[in-house]
Amino acid sequence: MSTRDLNWLKFGALVTLAFVLGLFVAGLLDFPRTGLAQGGGQSRPPLVKVEAPRLPSVKTLSDVSDAFASIVEAVRPSVVFIEVDRPAGPQPQVIGQIIPRLQPRPQPGDRPEFDRSSGSGFIVSGDGYILTNNHVIQGATKVKVHLLNGRSYVARVVGSDIDTDVGVLKIDAGGLTPAALGESNDVRVGEWVLAIGNPLGAGLTFSVTSGIVSAKGRGAESLGGGGTTGERDKVIQDFIQTDAVINRGSSGGPLINVRGEVIGINAAIASYTGAYQGYAFAVPIDLARNVMQQIIEHGRVERAGLRILVTEVTAEDAAYVGLDSIAGVKLDNFPEGEESPAQKAGMKPGDVITSIDGQPVRYVAQLQQVVAFRHPGETVRVEVMRGDGKHDFTVRLAGVAGSATPNAPAAPEPAATKGAPDTGKNQLGLTVEPLTPTLAAQSFLPQGTKGLLIRSIRQGAPAEDKLCPADACARPADVITEVEGKPVRSEAELRDALNGGRHGIVTLTVVARSDRTRAASSRIVRLRTGGN
Repeated sequence: MSTRDLNWLKFGALVTLAFVLGLFVAGLLDFPRTGLAQGGGQSRPPLVKVEAPRLPSVKTLSDVSDAFASIVEAVRPSVVFIEVDRPAGPQPQVIGQIIPRLQPRPQPGDRPEFDRSSGSGFIVSGDGYILTNNHVIQGATKVKVHLLNGRSYVARVVGSDIDTDVGVLKIDAGGLTPAALGESNDVRVGEWVLAIGNPLGAGLTFSVTSGIVSAKGRGAESLGGGGTTGERDKVIQDFIQTDAVINRGSSGGPLINVRGEVIGINAAIASYTGAYQGYAFAVPIDLARNVMQQIIEHGRVERAGLRILVTEVTAEDAAYVGLDSIAGVKLDNFPEGEESPAQKAGMKPGDVITSIDGQPVRYVAQLQQVVAFRHPGETVRVEVMRGDGKHDFTVRLAGVAGSATPNAPAAPEPAATKGAPDTGKNQLGLTVEPLTPTLAAQSFLPQGTKGLLIRSIRQGAPAEDKLCPADACARPADVITEVEGKPVRSEAELRDALNGGRHGIVTLTVVARSDRTRAASSRIVRLRTGGN
């Protein structure tokens, strides 16, 4: 045997020995004898539950998440969705020159003579008072409020104030869940906040977003506005800035702190596109509360003022009068043609106001709030700085007319008496006519369809927004075929059938008129008879 053959023999023996040893070790370790690819993949190793990492920060974040969810659960029932009808024409005004503002969200299917929009608000008393923005309800002929539980009410506009963009509504309801009102003066920049509202209309109602307080004391000039700030002590702009996502339709919704308290009313955004770009603004609740109380008690806002024209202090102003920091309010001038109590007391243009009755004043909006809600005729001690040092003046405040006015046209309409005509129509506020074979054919309804074609719906009636009339609807009008299971073919049959409901609610079978591309279809609609 050659040496080469001997080497090959040794190599084969070693390979065989290694294979045998491998099988022996595999048996000792109980390795699986069948691969996963064998037997159709039916044999698989058991799944092992993996525990989440035990990190201290995870528990903290979980607590924060639970806290946010609890806040939302408590506050959302206080938030309302507001739909507004106003005569077609110019859009409502808003404080300063906010560009763009948080306009109420336009809604589809408007009547030609009406503009319909939507916004937000929140309940502040168990008997139905609601806070929102002035620009949401200004000029309204009808305001409808929808609650989280699905109930709806026609609201009365108690009053609104363009100078602070605050509006107050009232609905005839009890047992409501009011939101807790906090203290916006105590809010600190950097605090977490939540915003709840109805962005972009009915499709995204009662949405919640989160962020922080980005800044305080923002005026209209921060949003693209201009003009002298604080002219005649009238327009009060002291916005809370936040990065919580707010869009059109969120107007009037609450800005909430981590204690579940409302600290502001969402009012405006700074944007080049008209949609949220990171900057949202809310009216401080301290200011809104003062306005609301005056509107509820007096139907208007009565303010007091120094009758001065003011601007923010510049670095040069502060250096000139010897201030260590850039703070205070500069008196620019006095209104022409008016007697100014500040001028009468000895104040002069160029004075830098630093405090009122010992309360420091750092910016214009703060001065306005300190003074505006005092009573006309009340005296205040004004501390100013001039080039020659500090001076004190006692000033008797003058009255400043507010702009809040009640808006009676949006009052709820009285409920109809059961079985009685409702302003010449039935209890649902409908004008109907029998569906003739000709009308049925023109509407591409199935042959033999019988019922009542809806011609119009009275504004504010229970059927409004739930049925489609022929005179003002984006789609073909509805046809009522049955009420409470009874066929209706005439106005008299409709009136009789409406008396058969339960708990003031009737069930209608409605057929939607079709066109050549869409077949007719029926649906069930339940309506309250003569009320909300």
